[in-house]
Amino acid sequence: MDLKVADTPYPSNARRKRLGVIGSFVWDIIHGRDPRETPVEEWGGVTYALGGLDAALPDDWEIVPIIKVGSDLAQRAREFLKSLEKIAADGEPIEVPQQNNRVNLYYMSEERRCERLTGGVPPWTWLGLKPLLKDIDALHINLISGFELDLEIAQHIRAHFRGPIYCDMHSLLLAVQPDGMRTLQPLPNAGAWFRCFDIVQVNEDEMSMMAPDPLALAAVALGSGVSALNVTLGSRGTVYFAAPGFERLSDLDRGPLGPRTGTLRTELIPAAAPRDLSGGDPTGCGDVWGATYFSRLLAGDDIRSAMRTAAVAAARNVDHRGATGLAQYLRGELSVR
Repeated sequence: MDLKVADTPYPSNARRKRLGVIGSFVWDIIHGRDPRETPVEEWGGVTYALGGLDAALPDDWEIVPIIKVGSDLAQRAREFLKSLEKIAADGEPIEVPQQNNRVNLYYMSEERRCERLTGGVPPWTWLGLKPLLKDIDALHINLISGFELDLEIAQHIRAHFRGPIYCDMHSLLLAVQPDGMRTLQPLPNAGAWFRCFDIVQVNEDEMSMMAPDPLALAAVALGSGVSALNVTLGSRGTVYFAAPGFERLSDLDRGPLGPRTGTLRTELIPAAAPRDLSGGDPTGCGDVWGATYFSRLLAGDDIRSAMRTAAVAAARNVDHRGATGLAQYLRGELSVR
């Protein structure tokens, strides 16, 4: 399936809407289950989301990376961004003097892995972040390191930014042990975090750190003002919980938070089958899923349509190794590599 949107040609002199992307560049070293295999080294982290956005955003949107990168990989990051079609003309990574983040991923099954993080890219301060939100129309936040933002910064974003905000909470639910190993941890003040976002994505393991089941987490999230909560379940698909009356982004309520009347909607949208039935590479599937889903919501699609498109993109990601060339592959321009 070709994921490129068949939009009408967009006038080159018209102002495109700007999607700000907050996350982290990560250099992945992927170890398969067979110890005899040579580990694969490739871009990871937010680059999977950038690839998904580049393939699925409508033509009247452009991507503005609000992303720091260590000086050792800054040039490679610039080259990666230049490979994307929808990067804004002023879209550049923010180079910092620290070593860039690197992650060793060890797969124990097709869907289970452990991660070891090294590197020292620092988190954002509000003084550094605030000016970068000027002229941004929507925000896609993917907490790759888990410490890009603290709760106070997220609250500042919500207070000062009026566009829709999507957040994949991801590594916010992961602690870093002294040896760099990432381990699941509970999230204090989950309701306060939820109040900062319009749409939230977590996976099943992350959900378990905040609530005993998806419905209990939905009660916290939607009660805090989230309009849609998505819980990705790997090969079983994704279950969504939507606030009463929320079908698409145009339904976002910007008024004071109060009791929402009506029926909470929930549904499981099945996963699409990858072409490589032997397993493929599931790295980045959640990032591609979330990026595609939010792209299609920005295009005006309803929740279910956006989720079906996202499921196809995530399945195609399994058939492609690494983030380099991923956008082109998702659009059907490249064969699997």
